Amino acid sequence: MDRRNAWYPQAVPSVAVLVELVRRDTSGGQVKCWERFARCAARLPERLPHGPGDTPLDLTVYFLGDQERTEPLAPHVRYAMLRPVLGTAALRSADGAEDVCDLAPWHPRLAALLPRHDVWHLTHDFAFATTAVRLDRRAARRSGPRPRIVASVHTDVPLLASVYARHLAGRRLPGTHPALDGLLADRAETWLRRRRDRLLAHCERVLAPTPQGRAELARTLGPDRVAPLRRGIDHGLFRPDPTARARLAREYGVPADRPLVLFAGRLDATKGVPLLTESVRLLRARGRAAHLVMAGAGAGEDAVRRSLGPDVTLLGTLPQERLARVYAGCDLFAFPSRTETSGNVVAEAMASGLAVVLPEGAHTTRWLTAPGRDGIVVPHDDPGAWADALGRLLDRPALREAVRHRAAATSRHSHPSWDRVLREDLLPVWCPPARTPRHTPGPGR
Repeated sequence: MDRRNAWYPQAVPSVAVLVELVRRDTSGGQVKCWERFARCAARLPERLPHGPGDTPLDLTVYFLGDQERTEPLAPHVRYAMLRPVLGTAALRSADGAEDVCDLAPWHPRLAALLPRHDVWHLTHDFAFATTAVRLDRRAARRSGPRPRIVASVHTDVPLLASVYARHLAGRRLPGTHPALDGLLADRAETWLRRRRDRLLAHCERVLAPTPQGRAELARTLGPDRVAPLRRGIDHGLFRPDPTARARLAREYGVPADRPLVLFAGRLDATKGVPLLTESVRLLRARGRAAHLVMAGAGAGEDAVRRSLGPDVTLLGTLPQERLARVYAGCDLFAFPSRTETSGNVVAEAMASGLAVVLPEGAHTTRWLTAPGRDGIVVPHDDPGAWADALGRLLDRPALREAVRHRAAATSRHSHPSWDRVLREDLLPVWCPPARTPRHTPGPGR
């Protein structure tokens, strides 16, 4: 990381990826995504063949942490943890399932470190991103080279902020009117969306995982500044395992005499947990043999337990290696969420040989190549429709096994590895063959 010439266009592009989330073993999808990309980069040679010459890559992925430290993965790849200036830990709900980020408008330590890097890759809308943009504005007032700023969109932060604003208002401010809570939450979402777009306007390239997301960004930024960033899958970790079911019953006490329906993710309304809970309750009321297994934590945990009692096993948040064994031990994967931009849990479930059940029209259905054959889509977001869809798979073991087999085949043949995504989607943006002219934001941006 010892790069002395700030913003000098050297032959060695040094990339700083700014992930404004705490890194821990049980962290969610965005943290895991960048950990996987970093590990792939660590496996690359320090000098990458690129065009007529060699382009080395130096990569630092910045996370939040309890203390500042650096964790090397290779001589040219490392994690760097920085303490938050204005962390959101105090705003978390009692279950503590929300991600911790940093709301400060300026991060002094990051500001001191960023000039070591040539490429600044934003992944969020808070302290790290605002610090980078403010530094870039300062650089624009001086003559000389400037850093290249790119970004990727991983989460619909404005939508999630709106959901949590409603949740926290109800818990922290009892007696307030629901209509007022809703109005404030909607205004917060609108403001955050505009703020996000203003930050992205400073980026020469913005990456998004879905065609819909890219089309939305293209309307604001222009199609030439928007590109895809797919999600990969670790086929070595997530795979079918015929021994996993017995181990799952032994380790967690799940019943061995009925099909297991798995959910993985945050246990709250943004992921469709109330809908899934009620659909499983309906299944049990109809006499179907089914057991729900949930990996994750969230505000809806107590409601799930009260509704389903012995018909649910709540595992809490799990590290990836243990979660992979849980996938392989279940039969179905039900994921009613419509808030995902990608939904890597769906790809992990398919790679593990599960029959996935998803909402029609959700971004997560992009993992399917033949809906109805390698995964089931439910046309309506109501418990009866979901109970019917799950019930068909539970009642027809041959159909369930056929869907499971096709899901695993789709994963093997159609879902790219993380190495491939790094090579095809990220490296061309970080290390282009010829340095592209730096985008200059318009007046007022």
